[in-house]
Amino acid sequence: MFGKTAVQSLLDTDFYKLTMQQAYLHQQPNTQARWTFRCRSDEDLSPYIAPLKEEFASLSQLYATEDQLSHLRQHYPFLKPDYLEFLRLFRFNPNFLKVSAQDGQLVIEANGPLLHVSPLEIPVLAAISEIRNRHRYPEVDAERIHKSTQAKIRQLENYGDKVDLNEFLFTDFGTRRRFSFAAQKMVLEQIKTALPQHFAGTSNPHLARELHLRCQGTMGHEWLQSHQALNYRLVDSQKMALENWVKEFRGDLGVALTDVIGVDSFCRDLDRYLAKLYDGFRHDSGDPIEWGEKIIKRLEELEVDPTRKRLVFSDGLNFERAVQIYSHFKGRINTAFGIGTWLMGDFGINEPMNIVMKLTRLNGQPVAKISDSPGKTMCDDENFLRYLMQVFQVQGTVQQQVLDQFNPHH
Repeated sequence: MFGKTAVQSLLDTDFYKLTMQQAYLHQQPNTQARWTFRCRSDEDLSPYIAPLKEEFASLSQLYATEDQLSHLRQHYPFLKPDYLEFLRLFRFNPNFLKVSAQDGQLVIEANGPLLHVSPLEIPVLAAISEIRNRHRYPEVDAERIHKSTQAKIRQLENYGDKVDLNEFLFTDFGTRRRFSFAAQKMVLEQIKTALPQHFAGTSNPHLARELHLRCQGTMGHEWLQSHQALNYRLVDSQKMALENWVKEFRGDLGVALTDVIGVDSFCRDLDRYLAKLYDGFRHDSGDPIEWGEKIIKRLEELEVDPTRKRLVFSDGLNFERAVQIYSHFKGRINTAFGIGTWLMGDFGINEPMNIVMKLTRLNGQPVAKISDSPGKTMCDDENFLRYLMQVFQVQGTVQQQVLDQFNPHH
């Protein structure tokens, strides 16, 4: 279940890496960025440094083919001609990546122009996952993956006997933490055939094209974080990021990410203008039911009809949790689910990893993601984190939890 290389093409990534790259090209072409890798499950990945370096070096060979560019032009009209010309010339530059080991932990940092280092995130994570699995789980074969996926399909079909699943839709968000490229492709083929009424597509443009699936994506935390270090008042940064996204895509890709600071601060920034402009809102941390209730309440306060909007859930889901959330909100607001690691990286006998790579500096200034789960905070400057939480009026108890996680000696 493992190929010669972990990443197959320039489009073997998450779709939002392309849409954000276009927005950076147009709006932030000169910003410099630092990205930092973290393994949240504290696994020692340092033994894989040599094969990782080899894999990262091979990324420079990838390019967008004429067929791929023509596919993007035809199916995604919001990708502008000048961006597609840029993509034609774009190559990954592995020299932006520094890979080392420190105290038994794999350390990866990417430094360079945001336009060039942001797209490294997904291939770096997918390569770490595939190389680690190749060493740890050579016994996971096609039969095991088929069997495990079949059990998941049956599970959803069984829920359909108890719950009306007519409007239940899910998308594959699993590229970054997939077991391997071959495994992801196999699972997609299987669920496409078995669950056509519920399976809405994948966030991977390479596989969407190969398997004739719909490609879907929203925006990443990095888009909102980048605005913390641009020439806006910090208190206006979230609003400006949301407005600049709309300026770029003019009504397409209208799902806003809500947890860069936290849902309460997002709801304070969500005015009637933004609530009417955006089609939906994405949950990626914290309690999904509480979060959804807060969004609905805010829409009602703004006299915007929630039944015309969509909540997209993407935080650590499996079918059981997704169906619970779907049932809770059914009839009050539309829902959709992005399922990643459980679908593409967990086949019952292997332990999936929790790995991330996040934007931590822009133009030398710190940026942060606080999120609605304090353990997910990533920032390398405690003073900035304090200031950010103060400016956005983050609750005192949450502030303390974030600082405790940031620095356990508090």
